[in-house]
Amino acid sequence: MPIAAYALHARGLLRERADRAHRMLACCTLCPRRCRVDRLAGETGRCRTGALARIASYGPHFGEEAPLVGVGGSGTVFLAGCNLCCCFCQNYDISQGSDSGQEVDARGFASVMLELQAMGCHNINLVTPSHVVPQILAALIPALDAGLDIPVVFNCSGYESAETLALLAGAVDIYMPDVKFWRPETANRYAEAPDYPERVREALAIMHRQVGDLDIGPDGIARAGLLVRHLLMPGLLAETEAILGFIATTLSPATYVNLMAQYHPCGRAGQHEELRRTVTGEAYRRALDTARTLGLTRLDRPDLARLLRRLGL
Repeated sequence: MPIAAYALHARGLLRERADRAHRMLACCTLCPRRCRVDRLAGETGRCRTGALARIASYGPHFGEEAPLVGVGGSGTVFLAGCNLCCCFCQNYDISQGSDSGQEVDARGFASVMLELQAMGCHNINLVTPSHVVPQILAALIPALDAGLDIPVVFNCSGYESAETLALLAGAVDIYMPDVKFWRPETANRYAEAPDYPERVREALAIMHRQVGDLDIGPDGIARAGLLVRHLLMPGLLAETEAILGFIATTLSPATYVNLMAQYHPCGRAGQHEELRRTVTGEAYRRALDTARTLGLTRLDRPDLARLLRRLGL
């Protein structure tokens, strides 16, 4: 149950936060891109999103981390647009297509959340939400009024603004950033965001301060906290090791981590020869060994037999 959001709402702070975030759209500085376009007037910046959020699809999802899925699935809401725009995005058509998704106002967005809850989903999993924080905050108000009582998951790229994360404090139950790059050169090459490493380190620290380590209930379902994803990339094992070291030493060795080995060339990945490959089984095994050596013991347990077969181990 998103207890913190109810507390904010009862004190009138959720509305205050939503209004403050809405005003930021007039000269948008919601994310580190700081495009400064007037989204309220229909202008769009890097995220290609105006005043309203666009929902590409939604429904119960059973391919997420075990503490999110349970028996009812994770209630995923795939939001169109993205502030990071990685060249290899596996949701490229949704994240970087200019006409994908259906625009929804706050009540329409809230009705999607409530429908997912009625389906028996264990949480509301907002996928690629960083550029629509004002719309999310506004939608939570009618959703809570109508009885939303499952955790809200902020499933993001980690390319966040500290100011925007402050607006989310107490409104989000679970942060789930995918930490992608460690070196500015890599982030610039694949996402034109050389400040990504600095921004994601700052964001992770803020997220951890807000929600702490992942809290999993007796039923095996996550209730609140930080869950960190890291998509392994071909040839970037040294960056993986640096990212895991940061998590273990700067955040907490009790951080719940999902090392994802499903990378395959998508989007514009073909523009870079080194991204035309997949991740090897040896790289995945070394990443797991590194995590364990660093003391990270809360590693997500995918269907290892199926994964290792796919990786040729």
